[in-house]
Amino acid sequence: MSLLPRTAEEFSSAEYWERFFKKRGERAFEWYGDYNKLCGVLHKYIKVQDKVLVVGCGNSELSEQLYDVGYKHLTNIDISETVVTHMNQRNSERRPDLTFHQVDATQTPYEDASFQAALDKGTLDAMASEEEGALARRMITEVSRVLKVGGRYVCVTLAQESVVKLAVEHFVQLGWAVRLHCLQEERGREEEDSFALPVFVLISTKFRQPMPNPILEMCLGDDGVPVRHTRVCDLLSAVREYQAYSVLRKRLRTNTDPPSNLSLTLCDAKTGLPRYTLTVQDCPPGAKVPRPNQFAIFIVPRGSETAWLYSAPEGRRQLAASANFRRLVIASMHRNQDYTDMQAVQSELSPVVMDLAPPGMPTNQQVNFAEIDRVVLKPKQQSKQINICSSAASNHKKKNKKKTKAAAAAAPPSACLSVDSGFLCCAHHEVMVAGLSMLGAATPQNKDGPVSVLLVGLGGGGLPQFLRDFVPNAAVEVVELDPVVLQVAKDWFGFRPDDRLTVTLGDGLERICSLEKEGGHCFDVIMFDVDNKDSSVGMSCPPAAFVETPVLQKVFNMLTSRGLFMLNLVCRDLLLRKNVLERVKSVFPTILSQRIPEEINEVLLCFREAKDADRILPSLSQAAKNFQRTLSCGTADSKRKPHIDIAEILKDLKLE
Repeated sequence: MSLLPRTAEEFSSAEYWERFFKKRGERAFEWYGDYNKLCGVLHKYIKVQDKVLVVGCGNSELSEQLYDVGYKHLTNIDISETVVTHMNQRNSERRPDLTFHQVDATQTPYEDASFQAALDKGTLDAMASEEEGALARRMITEVSRVLKVGGRYVCVTLAQESVVKLAVEHFVQLGWAVRLHCLQEERGREEEDSFALPVFVLISTKFRQPMPNPILEMCLGDDGVPVRHTRVCDLLSAVREYQAYSVLRKRLRTNTDPPSNLSLTLCDAKTGLPRYTLTVQDCPPGAKVPRPNQFAIFIVPRGSETAWLYSAPEGRRQLAASANFRRLVIASMHRNQDYTDMQAVQSELSPVVMDLAPPGMPTNQQVNFAEIDRVVLKPKQQSKQINICSSAASNHKKKNKKKTKAAAAAAPPSACLSVDSGFLCCAHHEVMVAGLSMLGAATPQNKDGPVSVLLVGLGGGGLPQFLRDFVPNAAVEVVELDPVVLQVAKDWFGFRPDDRLTVTLGDGLERICSLEKEGGHCFDVIMFDVDNKDSSVGMSCPPAAFVETPVLQKVFNMLTSRGLFMLNLVCRDLLLRKNVLERVKSVFPTILSQRIPEEINEVLLCFREAKDADRILPSLSQAAKNFQRTLSCGTADSKRKPHIDIAEILKDLKLE
């Protein structure tokens, strides 16, 4: 039979409590915690020699335990005759001076200023539901009357907003000081059936003269540093934050929930400003996680907190899958905060992260602080995908020009460099070069003819220089937005344009529009290899504007009949990738794709004319061999040979 009330209003009913204690019998009912949990804060605010009024004592052992440790001046009152009779009988021999009285807390027989303290464990919560709080107001008004100047009302409560607001506003109006202690469950002691909400202790101190400005403070634990608030609403907001944190903490310590993306904000204790945002990501059920990989904290590089990989739910799931921990906490630092170094950040987070540990993890186990090169999908390879020098998307890249110019100014003379133009450092560049064999596979009769290429995005210049040096009769035009990038390519990477390799400085999109309007500029191959500076989008290459349907249509119009459009696509957002692919398919009739192993890149090879996949894919083997021979004969310099295996690169090509 349930001993909990059916409605909140029953908490304030004398009849309910009579039934409650008769059914419960002699078993003590510890509402909101026992003496061991509360003693730290109680001893802090109630002196042993104080005369204490215990309001709504019930059959809790709290008064008995206080009496046993020296509190001999306790007056216990309760509305239930049953519980008062039982408690007097229980203590008549062992604690003869501990007395219990049947008294209505809203109208007590005691004189004004009779007590130094009033102790209330759950009574305010029980009464606040009746008559829209009128009963609770009468009770705390009566408590105010019987307390001496300097006396304290110590109330143990769950701090439901309507309850704590009622009490705080009442005491602020009286000019009393108000402080709240949030008593979190001890780490590692949570149980499935324990309270999710934390217990609060409200302390209101009576002054001789009302305070002109309210004193409102919040503390964490028994002896936490008080944080001052100027308004009641700010104090209530702090209460809500602690409650939300406690619910989250219990949820995380008792179960796992892969899709939940639970998050919380940790604030600076002194200023109250947000300092860290922590987001929890669990592995999917059944995932094979190494035994040591139970729990890790990944600290987002400062300034990257808005990047899609860290801010979007799908990005965080991919990050967690790459990290391969049972639970990954992604910690973002806030821009308006100062941080000494990463070691200091780890030290600051270490005391609190165990609150977020997965179920069953020992509280004393060391937590891994994951480093970027262990988590972010091969960052060294990723740096290849997103060229540090690439710049052709739009004018927003000019913001970084000063920094790039400084790098160019410090560059050593090109004479000091030895660059092997036959080596392509980026795997997606190899696929783009290998894709040229498609021209021969599609139209064998033209395989040795001139090849005209338009490349948007210079980068270090390795790709266009390879095409010029090893593809016979290739004519390459590169479009690059930033002249400083061109200078860096020349100084650092030995880039040398000539009559077969030209560079047009300007916006890539504008150049495409201009060429398409002029007409007569037909290319066999158009390549997009340009990165996206907007990290908040789940596509880091190319910028979104480059794959809009009107732009793709212009590219289509600029290709010869045998033409190929090659797109280096780096898109973590699966839905966005699907949309991009649909737009490309709406323009180009046949698309082949090649994913780069262990990287995010994929290269789309898009034909201007429809091709029979059953014929073109089998013909690739011979075309690859032919093109391999063509590359080897592309230069008379025996010291410069292409380091590329066309057949191996194209073996996993698939039809989209």
